[in-house]
Amino acid sequence: MSKTDLTEDSFVGGMVCPEERSHIEVFDPELKGFYCDLLRSGRKSYRLRYRVNGKLRVITLGDAKYVTAAQARTHALKVLSQVRLGIDPSLKKGVPHVLGPTVEEFFNEKYLPYVKSYKRSWDTDECMIRLHLIPQLGRLHMMAMKERDVAAFIEHMKGKGYAIGTCNRALVLLRYGFELAVRWGEFGSDCNPMRLYKNLVNDNKIEHFLSKQQTQTLLVEVRQSENEMLQWIVLYLLYTGARKREVLDAKWADVDIEQRSWRIPKTKSGKVRHVPLSNGAVKVLAEVKEKYGKHAFTFIFANEKTGLPFVSIFYSWDAARMRAGLDHVRIHDLRHSFASFLVNAGRSLYEVQEILGHADSRTTTRYAHLSRDRLQEAVESVPLVI
Repeated sequence: MSKTDLTEDSFVGGMVCPEERSHIEVFDPELKGFYCDLLRSGRKSYRLRYRVNGKLRVITLGDAKYVTAAQARTHALKVLSQVRLGIDPSLKKGVPHVLGPTVEEFFNEKYLPYVKSYKRSWDTDECMIRLHLIPQLGRLHMMAMKERDVAAFIEHMKGKGYAIGTCNRALVLLRYGFELAVRWGEFGSDCNPMRLYKNLVNDNKIEHFLSKQQTQTLLVEVRQSENEMLQWIVLYLLYTGARKREVLDAKWADVDIEQRSWRIPKTKSGKVRHVPLSNGAVKVLAEVKEKYGKHAFTFIFANEKTGLPFVSIFYSWDAARMRAGLDHVRIHDLRHSFASFLVNAGRSLYEVQEILGHADSRTTTRYAHLSRDRLQEAVESVPLVI
């Protein structure tokens, strides 16, 4: 946020948003609340920020490409004269540009440039915005959106057969977008329809845990895969409990066999994680190195044709699990199975949390029920008194 005299059109035309910013707001020092919003894309809009009846409002006065600074200032003065009389111009029907940006404008022009600057999974957000938010909500002005609009959007997704988890991810993205819009002064918090809107209750969340017999059956089929690397990828997932992408992107440089440790530089939480390597994991690494010898690639489980990580192993994995009669098992369930093996072997939930790299201990508590057999054994150790 900076201040300068917004009087000369040539000066406004020469203003540029810094490359590292998604947008900047340049305020006029003379007329309070009057400013020019510059986007990284080059678009510039004159806006006015004011309060009426204790509520923050923002009016878009016009695109700087079509409206001069003088015209925008005149419009702003008219709005402020109404505000002084206690009239809220944004509530008048037929008044153009008073409802702030549309969902499409905000999420494409401000939200995405911002999250791209720090969020590794921004492409997931981009996909959700493009496929779901814009088709259903894109034309709505954020300042005018109501809880019923959000409810209708979610009902549409559910009607299309999307899982509760997918619907909740859409809600999380919407909620964060509206929080940013309020923080950046697009409108007041009283206009945020996501304030009280909660995620859907997911009672149907199913996590599959492989038994030892199922694991053996799966490994037999995995070893028969046309993708020879699949057997080692699956084994390493089972021995480390790591996420699929962490294993596919694993590098030899991050493995310390002497210390029996694997360093994961890029994790879901954005923090470096060190995973202890079991005898099984070390054996997998030894077999891969023996197989490729001097021709070992930078990446441990590289695609032999490219030397780069596999973009996807779904088709070879899908074929193997189908042959094993485990079509309901997902690759991520190998991580759940690893956790279940630890818990049933008597390891504490704290140890499981540290190894899996859960930032929140509540994520780990989903495995608490797996230790019920051990708890039963524990209570049986109390001697009978009669």
